[in-house]
This record gives sequence, structure tokens and C-alpha cells, in this order.
Amino acid sequence: MSLNSTDLMNNANHLGLAVPAFNIPYLTMMEPVIQAIIDEDSFGLIETARLEWYKFEAKGPDVIAAEFAKYADPDHMRLHLDHVPVIDEDDVRVDFLPVIKQAIDLGYQSVMIDGSRLSLTENIDATRQVAELAHAASVPCEAELGAVLGHEAGPPPPYEELFATGKGFTDVDEARQFVQESGCDWLSAAVGNIHGAISGALRDQKKVEARLDIEHIKKIRAATGVPLVLHGGSGIQRPYLLEAIQNGMTKVNIGTEIRQAYELGWRKAGDIGEGQQACYERTRWVIRDYFNLTGTRDAIFGEAD
Repeated sequence: MSLNSTDLMNNANHLGLAVPAFNIPYLTMMEPVIQAIIDEDSFGLIETARLEWYKFEAKGPDVIAAEFAKYADPDHMRLHLDHVPVIDEDDVRVDFLPVIKQAIDLGYQSVMIDGSRLSLTENIDATRQVAELAHAASVPCEAELGAVLGHEAGPPPPYEELFATGKGFTDVDEARQFVQESGCDWLSAAVGNIHGAISGALRDQKKVEARLDIEHIKKIRAATGVPLVLHGGSGIQRPYLLEAIQNGMTKVNIGTEIRQAYELGWRKAGDIGEGQQACYERTRWVIRDYFNLTGTRDAIFGEAD
């Protein structure tokens, strides 16, 4: 019997391994990213976020699903719907349920609702609606609590100020209540991580080398008992990343790292093929040298000796 996304995430969580989730803002990144996962004999998620349909060239969940189907290998990857916000990065309210239902109907194997800009009660309510919809189709639901900054217009607050004050960090007691009452399967937590910028010239800038509050991660894991998700995984200082993974931070989103490699290769050569090659090589580097996940596919699928 084929393992579903819930099984694979739980296996990785128990083994202390990461599941990298690669965002695809350009359709032509799909093939090299998938090939890199296969060539490193690892397991990962391919994902698309709503903002990538409007602010990049991913076009929509249907187009992404069709492109994924051309190259996907179920022995190495699954398709995930990333950030569908209730209120988006431009403070616009989104009719989120039809978007998530469409993705489930298209065959997405896990989905994310982002109610992090809502009050706790409103976030629980929105997430519960999505969890019920997803679970009816045997699909796991990811949700977010806390403020993982970076997607908003304009410069983010100074990173050291953010980390020192814990601004936007996920509250442990709220996380316990949130998971219990919303029914989400995976929780995206704010613990020092930030998203890569998407607005204007900021999207080309090198990301801050963020740190993670490991003790805070341990408390959230103990309070919730679910696999945790790290958004803004590009640029995290590696010792913090690896320790976080050992403490329950299982799914790690990677966007900026491979997107900027693709864009730079494409612009320098004026050739999309060069961008794809740069993306392929950087994705392999992320899997091999950043996560140390080469050859871990069998273990996650429960097929290791």
C-alpha cells in the first residue's frame, strides 16, 4: 500500500529527518527540482503558494498540478498546497475554501491554510473548516500560528530586534489550544524564522542568516505533539536548523535559495536552460549539504534494513 503524506511526515518526524518542501514560483523550475530530489535519492514535497500565482509565474494550482504530473515520481515526492491565506500579504481577505477544495480535487496530497493574520479564535475557526474538508478526502492540513514575517510590502523590522523581543513568535499555550481545537495535522510555527522578501528589489536581496529559538521549539512540540513546519527555511544558520529538526521541526520550506539561483542563472546567460541547471545544482546542494538527506528515501518510506 502506498504511504500518504501523513505517514511519510510522521515517519520523518520519528526518525529526526527533515522533509524539504520546495516552492515553484516558475513552472520551468519544476523539472530540475524534481530531478534533484530523485538524483539525491531523498524524499521531499513540491509546493505552490497562492502569492506565487500572482507575484511570480506559477499561474495557478491547476497549472502547477499539470506540470507536476509530467515529472513526478511518487517514490520520491508528494504535491503540497502552500500558503492559502485568509488575509493575504496585501491585507486583502481571500475566499480560501474554494481554493483549497480545488486543490484537493486536483489531487494535492496535503494543503495549508494560513490564518495567522486573524485572532486566535478566528484562526481556529478557519483552520477547523479546512481540516474538516481535507480530512474528508484523507488529506492532512497544515496551519500557521504566530507571525512568520517577510512577505509583507516594505522592509521587515531589523532581524536582531525581532529575535530579541520574540515579536510574532508562536505562543506555547495558544499552540496547544490551537492544535486541539482546530484539528490541524502540522503546525507552522514562528521561532525566529522569516520568509524571503517578495516585493520589489527586496526579492533579489540575500536573506538574513536567521537563528532559531530551540528551547521554544521544544516547548511547542511538547505542547502540541504534531510535526512542526519551518517556513522561511532558506538561509537559516545550519547548526540551528539541524538541532530544530531533531526537536520536531520536520517540514522545512525552501523558496528563496533555489529561486534566486534560478533567476541569477537565467539572467546571466539570458537562457532559461542555464537557470534550470543552476536551480538543479542548488536543489541538490540543499538536499545533500544543507540537510544531509542524500539516500534517506528508503528510511522515510520504512524500507531501510
